[in-house]
Amino acid sequence: MIWTSFSSYLAAHGLELAGVVTTILGIWLTTRRLIICWPVTLVATLLYMVVFYRAGLLSDALLQIFFVAFTLYGWWHWWRGVRREGAVRVVPLPRSSLIAALVLGIPGSFALGTLARHLHAALPYLDAVLMSYSLVATWWQARKHIANWWLWIFVDVIYIGEYIYKDLWPTALLYAGLVGLAFLGLRDWRRAAAASA
Repeated sequence: MIWTSFSSYLAAHGLELAGVVTTILGIWLTTRRLIICWPVTLVATLLYMVVFYRAGLLSDALLQIFFVAFTLYGWWHWWRGVRREGAVRVVPLPRSSLIAALVLGIPGSFALGTLARHLHAALPYLDAVLMSYSLVATWWQARKHIANWWLWIFVDVIYIGEYIYKDLWPTALLYAGLVGLAFLGLRDWRRAAAASA
């Protein structure tokens, strides 16, 4: 009886669970500044694209398409930096770039929310705000800015509530873990920046 329930759960949530495992591994590798984080993250992104589409979280599914592009860019950018400098070095984020990115997230949220509402997405505006600022965090991560971890912490905390609401419990637990990993990344990237200063 227990085995039947377990196998039924795996059949229904197999992609989500695979996404959980690859996401945790990808983020952990990112905290360690290991370039292998990018192909692992690419697999996780593709898995979650399907999971979110099936759950009706169209902004989240669309976000995964952007994540594919940002992941490929981040992989290339980090690889280029490793070839030139021998390691993935943390780069300071200028205040003007910080403000510009945070301000640009507002119209991006509105535009994506309007599109998602017309597509009858679940939670269109919340999804859109989270999507917009997830893109900012991913851009900062690809550019090796410590600030990416602060933004991920904020966004991931809100994602936890959204996924609980949508009954995506493994993903909600994953995002709780991602908050912890973001704090780990923040600590490790700060140490790396201090060591290279």
